[in-house]
Amino acid sequence: MSKHLLLSLLLFSTQLCAQTALQLAPPTIQRDSNGMVTLESTTPDTTILYTLDGADPIAKSNPYLAPIDLASGGTLKARTFAKDRKTMSEAGQTTFEPLPGHKPLPSTVVPVTQDRSWPSYDWAKRHELTSAAVKKTQPQILFIGDSITHFFGGEQFDSYALRGQQTWGEFYAPRNAGNLGFGWDKTENVLWRLQHGAIDGIAPKLVVMMIGTNNTGTCSAPDIAAGIEAIVYEFTKRLPQSKILLLGIFPRGEKPNPQREKIAEINSIIAKLNGTHNVTFLDIGPKFLPPEGVITKDIMPDFLHPNEKGYRIWAEAIEPTVKQLMGETK
Repeated sequence: MSKHLLLSLLLFSTQLCAQTALQLAPPTIQRDSNGMVTLESTTPDTTILYTLDGADPIAKSNPYLAPIDLASGGTLKARTFAKDRKTMSEAGQTTFEPLPGHKPLPSTVVPVTQDRSWPSYDWAKRHELTSAAVKKTQPQILFIGDSITHFFGGEQFDSYALRGQQTWGEFYAPRNAGNLGFGWDKTENVLWRLQHGAIDGIAPKLVVMMIGTNNTGTCSAPDIAAGIEAIVYEFTKRLPQSKILLLGIFPRGEKPNPQREKIAEINSIIAKLNGTHNVTFLDIGPKFLPPEGVITKDIMPDFLHPNEKGYRIWAEAIEPTVKQLMGETK
C-alpha cells in the first residue's frame, strides 16, 4: 500500500469519526406529571449517561436504564455516547423544581444507577445477572451492599476476585445464600436496584445489609443514615416477611480519622432502627480493631476490604445473631 493511499485512508477515518461525534445530539429530557423523567436519544444504538450532581456526564457516569424519579426536583445533565463511550454529544441540562407536595431530597435517597467501575464490569449487566440468579436459587439468606459485600463470596459474575470464598462456603453456601453486593455502590444505587427487580420473586428468611461507606466522602452522616433507612423501608415494603440484620458500617483507614468519626455518627443514628421494621442492628466494627484502633493489613490489606481472615471475623461475629434470626436449632 502506498504512503499516499495510507494517508488518504487515515484522513477518511478521522473525518468519519469526527462526523460521527458531531451527529451525536444530546438526549431529550422530559418530566411527566408524576415527576418521572425520561431521556431519549435521536441516534440509534447509543448509550445515555446522566448525572444529578451538576457534573458533566463522563464515560463512568450513570447509565440511563429507566425513568428517573425527580418529583422532588433537581438538576439533570445528560449526554449521548457511542456504545464504546469514546465519542459523546454535548451535555443537555434541565433543572426541575419540586412538584407540589414535594421538597428537595438529599442524593442518598434519590435512586440512581452507577458505572464507576466501567469498563471493569458492566453495572447494568451485573444487575441483570444477579437479579436472575437470586430469583432462580431462592436464597434463604440475602447479603446486599457495596464491594465489601461483593467480594465476600458466592456466584461470580465478573472478573473481580472473591476474597472470602472459603468462609462463605463454610457459613453461607449450606444455607443457600445470595450475594447482591456491588462494587462502588452507594445507598442511592442500592435503592435503584431494589426498585428495579433485584429482589422480585424471592422470599429470604434473612437479609444482611451493610451500605454507606462509599457515601462518606461527600455526604453528611444524617443524609447517609437517611439513605440506609430508605433501604430498610424498601425491604419492609417488598419483603415484609424477611428479617433484616442491619450491620453498622465497618471502620476504614489504617488509623483513627475523620471518616471513621463520620461512620461512628452514622452507626449511632441507624442503631435507632433496632427493633423496628423487622430490623436487628449489630455493630461488629470493633471486632476488626485492636485496642489502639489501628487496622492491620493481615485483616484488611487496603484498610477497607477484608481478606479471608477478615471475612471470617465478620462471619463469626454475626453467626449467633444469624442463627437466632433464622430460627435455627442449636
